[in-house]
Amino acid sequence: MEVLKIDGKTVYLGKRNPSGNKGLCRITHPAMLAGEESLEWLDEHFLEKQEQTMEASFVKEIQTAMAEGEVYFANLSYGTQEEWTQRLKSLKKEKKRLHLLALGDVGSTVLMALKLMGGDCLEAIGIYDMNPAVCDRWERELNQAAFPWDYDRLPPVEILTEEALFDCDMFVFCASKGIPPVGQEQVDVRMVQFEANRSIVSMFAKKARKAGFQGIFAVVSDPVDPLCRAAFLASNEGEEGQMDYKGLRPEQIQGYGLGVMNARAAYYAKKDSRFASFLTEGRAFGPHGEDLVIANSISHYDDTLSKELAKLAVEANLRMRELGFKPYVAPAISSAAISLLLTLRGEWHYSSNFLAGVYMGCKNKTERTAQMEVLPLPEALLARIRKAYDGLEAIR
Repeated sequence: MEVLKIDGKTVYLGKRNPSGNKGLCRITHPAMLAGEESLEWLDEHFLEKQEQTMEASFVKEIQTAMAEGEVYFANLSYGTQEEWTQRLKSLKKEKKRLHLLALGDVGSTVLMALKLMGGDCLEAIGIYDMNPAVCDRWERELNQAAFPWDYDRLPPVEILTEEALFDCDMFVFCASKGIPPVGQEQVDVRMVQFEANRSIVSMFAKKARKAGFQGIFAVVSDPVDPLCRAAFLASNEGEEGQMDYKGLRPEQIQGYGLGVMNARAAYYAKKDSRFASFLTEGRAFGPHGEDLVIANSISHYDDTLSKELAKLAVEANLRMRELGFKPYVAPAISSAAISLLLTLRGEWHYSSNFLAGVYMGCKNKTERTAQMEVLPLPEALLARIRKAYDGLEAIR
């Protein structure tokens, strides 16, 4: 395995199966260089066992490199050594440009929240919608929202042409159709939207490929996790329908749905002291849907309590529908706006990322690529995460 030093970063080069491995993988444990990606990479116990099978000298080499700075594995299935060298040398901009597609209920709420909270990291917010009047409305409304005598504190909102959609650091996909009306209280209305939204996200993923987009392709529309994989597959499909892996790299696509599930679990944990441990020790994993995994605690995991809290979080959208309202405000703020900004800041947040061929949510942060949190997972919790993973893998 060839090793490069690029601007203080240690980069291992090799070839891994592109359908099940990221292009760029942040190495936070030596065992991540032992083989192909695995769901078990989330589990510290698994990685420790894997490390014991590795050559001691190689482990020590990796540990020394991690102590000195960032360590990565660059997959040559997604670019040559020269291309990876150029990508890893790219300069970080202090502020980023974000482009938002579709300004319906969700998109417009995301836009308002980004405008109010993103002044520290957003250079500008570009907007595009099929209805030009909608763009005109939000450009006027939000550029007339300002602090007195400090008129540049909030990022400007700019109307885009379709050709300029991918001239940005982060593209946010909020387009959707087929949302069930209030009164249809299915257990999980998100999957009703999959077929309708898959064709739309696939179209824009292909546009991203054509534009040579190098930023983050952020999926907010439901169902988030399957749509991420749909975008990845569509972008990497060649002219004859064969996968050529010349489009979006898997780590460029991130899904934003888990943030609100975590926030809903916290909402109920504040209301019932039985769940109080979640507020300081809890975690969320899996999809924005019925296979959601909530852990009341990692160190004091209670399977029964965790499943009860997960059920409350999953059904929170139904409780809102029972009141006669579409449940989109909390998702637009917690899953999208807050999490998108944390992503751009390189801070820990909840989003779905590519892991061994499946997009699934967990705590992570993004610095050139996603770094997922590794924890000593209890066996019962890992089994639940595996079930959620398998459920997502089965969605085609």
